[in-house]
Amino acid sequence: MLGAPHPVLSAMAEPVDPTAPEVVAAAADLLATLRNEPATAGLAAPQIGLSWRLIAFDAGRHPKARSRAGELVVANPRLAGAAHWNEGREGCASVAGLSADVPRATRITVHGHLPGTGEAVTIEADAFEARCIQHQLDHLDGLLFLDRVPGVLSLHTSLHSCDA
Repeated sequence: MLGAPHPVLSAMAEPVDPTAPEVVAAAADLLATLRNEPATAGLAAPQIGLSWRLIAFDAGRHPKARSRAGELVVANPRLAGAAHWNEGREGCASVAGLSADVPRATRITVHGHLPGTGEAVTIEADAFEARCIQHQLDHLDGLLFLDRVPGVLSLHTSLHSCDA
């Protein structure tokens, strides 16, 4: 897993063909990496060195999750709606030792495609799952959660990593 300040983490990720074999393989790699990081609820392709618009998440194992889309990989995800903003604590597997209070929407709608079939998918998420997905979408736009921190008083040191 790449750590900041690796240049791939600050670059805009490229759209992908969700049916391409290399994208399907990358989706499997993302899931395998996610499964091996028990304190991590989501990953984006740039975190494993691929500047592609591909995210994986499984927020259901987090105690603050309300919506639970389950273990899912989405190609070319796009935020279609966001509402009810608040601040919440976030960390990132690519930024060791820090967490921060970050403003995010608590209800979102995301459109994308499933790797392999290319089938269109719409995700309605709230609470922790919404925060996790927005965190991954930021990675696709070359942003880290630290880029959304409103000020230094929002930063905290942490002893573990919990992505989103």
